Amino acid sequence: MPWWSYALLSALAASATAILAKVGVQDVPSNLATAIRTVVVLVFAWGVVFASQEHQGLSALRPRSVLFLALSGVATGVSWLAYFKALQMAPVSRVAPIDKVSLAFTIILAAVLLGEQVSWKLGLGAALMVAGALLTIWK
Repeated sequence: MPWWSYALLSALAASATAILAKVGVQDVPSNLATAIRTVVVLVFAWGVVFASQEHQGLSALRPRSVLFLALSGVATGVSWLAYFKALQMAPVSRVAPIDKVSLAFTIILAAVLLGEQVSWKLGLGAALMVAGALLTIWK
């Protein structure tokens, strides 16, 4: 499958995640809900690793890769904790678009930290997405 197929699958799964999480956090503390979700992700991810025989690559991991993957995990944890708290406080139709403002942050960070080029089309598209997300917070 091409990369964009995985990206589209990710977007579809993320939309299901938002709906399922909104129902799941009702009457459950948001941090507990996040912890439950994290355990499921942990078991699922390791199941995929073992099923695909990728666990054999553990011995070849470099410390730098482990460090940055761990930092990414911390960022994911912060994101999930904040997302579940927001879902408890507001409608998913308003929380999810604001969460997707991460696209603009990602483009900026990729340009500054990774030296990726930002074309005018990419910049305009991201700006329009941010504008659309911001429109969702006003009634």
